[in-house]
Amino acid sequence: MSHVSGMLPRMMSPAEALSLVHSGQRVYIGGGCGVPSTLLHALVERAPALRDVEILHILTAGDDPTASPEFAGAFRHNALFIGPNVRRAVHENRADFTPIFLSDIPGLFRSGMLPIDVALIQVSPPDQHGFCSFGVEVGCTLPAAQLARTVIAEVNAQMPRTLGDSFIHISRISACVETDRPLPELPQGESNPIAERIGQHIADLIPDGATLQLGIGAIPDAVLRYLSHKRHLGIHSELFSDGIVDLVEAGVIDGEAKTLHRGKLVAGFLLGTRHLFDWVHNNAMVELHPTDYINDPFVIAQHKRMVAINSALQIDLTGQVCADSIGSQFYSGAGGQVDFMRGAARSEAGVPIVALPSTAMGGKLSRIVPTLDQGAGVVTSRYDVHYVITEYGVAQLHGCTLARRTRALIDIAHPDFREQLMASAKQLHYL
Repeated sequence: MSHVSGMLPRMMSPAEALSLVHSGQRVYIGGGCGVPSTLLHALVERAPALRDVEILHILTAGDDPTASPEFAGAFRHNALFIGPNVRRAVHENRADFTPIFLSDIPGLFRSGMLPIDVALIQVSPPDQHGFCSFGVEVGCTLPAAQLARTVIAEVNAQMPRTLGDSFIHISRISACVETDRPLPELPQGESNPIAERIGQHIADLIPDGATLQLGIGAIPDAVLRYLSHKRHLGIHSELFSDGIVDLVEAGVIDGEAKTLHRGKLVAGFLLGTRHLFDWVHNNAMVELHPTDYINDPFVIAQHKRMVAINSALQIDLTGQVCADSIGSQFYSGAGGQVDFMRGAARSEAGVPIVALPSTAMGGKLSRIVPTLDQGAGVVTSRYDVHYVITEYGVAQLHGCTLARRTRALIDIAHPDFREQLMASAKQLHYL
């Protein structure tokens, strides 16, 4: 990757750049593996001079020092998706959570509902024309930077240059801080027998020529391991990780059957390791775009054979999916689940999938339950669910009566809980 050229205007030290942030402002932090860590730590150094700064963000990798209790007077987070580094702050009411579909977030900025004073971003060095790439995180960061009054950029010589709608011109940047450091990495989920069985069941539903939406974790990675015999698969996904690289190099994923962006792997952001980041650098096969395009259900629906693979924390016997909370305690967010479930449902020969292990807590709790826990949020409604998959098989719910879907879900629950679920279903008059 090229080093920063002499084209950068407004070069500053981190402390000088962060002097542009003032009390009472709303500051957007670039997300994922593109989090501008150098700027974030410089912002913490400025904390004694700040009060009531709202930190707006989605999922950010690594630690976030601004979420520490000691800085509660200076910073208050507003999470549009709750990641591990702010979960405690949200639970302790030191941070806020805004429930929102990923596809709707750029619209909040554009409408003025969430005006942004300062955007802290990380970008690649500029090309000869002065354009910096947002690299591994375009998603909501590009729209935020387009609309922010002040843009402070960490220009990292190790940020890959990704293509697509993924660029900002240096003339739009208020202050630049030059760095040369590795990006934070999120390795693939470790394999386990349950994820492998779920991956096999999902792979059986994926036809040749399908376009895939995948996340990160043990189950999506397991799915990829069972696709080596497929042909002409494509990617249109809010994110992808290292697992797709081997399938591209094996010719399984080539995008040749895609309805839109033929031959391209299209996503909003990347979560993975240095292997992935090096692979996407200047790779014309990869395009990154903002999430109001990537996650637009109407765009998703235009892909024939769209396969959406999403996860859940809990699902009840009617098919209601809780994916953002454990009871009343918020855990994550809706992300792109509903965007892709609805898009895949409207796709010609589309396959919307919710996949989850049958149990939690080391087998002590069933994830398939008679009714959701008190306070649990419904992310995907019973009306949107088509396929539910556990390690015990596939339940096809779309178009089924309440009794049929109840039986189908009990059939894929862990055997230790099926008798109890059957008794509860009868008490609830589902059977």
